[in-house]
Amino acid sequence: MPKRKAKDLGDGASLHEPRRSSRRVSTPKEQQTPKPTAKKAGKVKGAGSARNERDADDNGRVEESEEFACFFEDLVSNIVPLELKRTYLTCYQKPTKPASSTKKASSAPKIDEVPTGRQYWLMKAEPESRFEKGKDVKFSIDDLAAKTEPEPWDARNNLRSMRQGDLAFFYHSSCKVPAIVGTMEIVQEHTPDLSAHDPSAPYYDASSKPDNPKWSVVHVVFKQKLETPITLKELKAWQQTKGNPLEEMQMLKLARISVSKVREEEWRFLVEEMKERGDIIAE
Repeated sequence: MPKRKAKDLGDGASLHEPRRSSRRVSTPKEQQTPKPTAKKAGKVKGAGSARNERDADDNGRVEESEEFACFFEDLVSNIVPLELKRTYLTCYQKPTKPASSTKKASSAPKIDEVPTGRQYWLMKAEPESRFEKGKDVKFSIDDLAAKTEPEPWDARNNLRSMRQGDLAFFYHSSCKVPAIVGTMEIVQEHTPDLSAHDPSAPYYDASSKPDNPKWSVVHVVFKQKLETPITLKELKAWQQTKGNPLEEMQMLKLARISVSKVREEEWRFLVEEMKERGDIIAE
């Protein structure tokens, strides 16, 4: 079993939600446009009166004709333009987007959100001898390749986020040349690490209880050993190059964690580098 080197942290600190505030602004009632009042009809003088007098000789309705003429004049000059204006505003006014009554959901990812696609990881082990309670806990890529059954790998938070089918880089740590030396696949998701409750086990933890285990294991299988490992020195050089995909690589930011997340763009970058060196990574 690989070493439990250091405290395994999560993907990162939780994000602070932005403060939100909302105000309801009351809108005053629209003032109704007063209806135009028709002017009182008056008598038409001049040539119009002469024509009305001739009409009166024919039908005797001079007063009605005069009043109708004045009313029609007021209607054309006042009422019709106003109604046309109202019609124009109603038909051609730019529609306004109705305000949503619901708040926009936060885009911040939840810490316990279950991922849907394949994930990528980097998992450390010590290839050189180190003894814990009289037992050598070294474990290398060659040790994993020699296994005939899935190997349990113990850790905590990040490991519990792994899903069957995820891929991981095998990283040699605490040795002369720390480096990525191969790949492996997660074949069984996390279960409690029962060895943490055994006082004779190298990684016994008295604070871990069977009813509330602190440590977990996933099971992994060997996939590939690199002909040309990618060293820690190379990883750091890429990290320091502005715009490089490894600028924010978790393993380089949090060097003490034994299991770290590898973003897909980081994985693809490293796989391409391996390909240029003659290592074609099987996925």
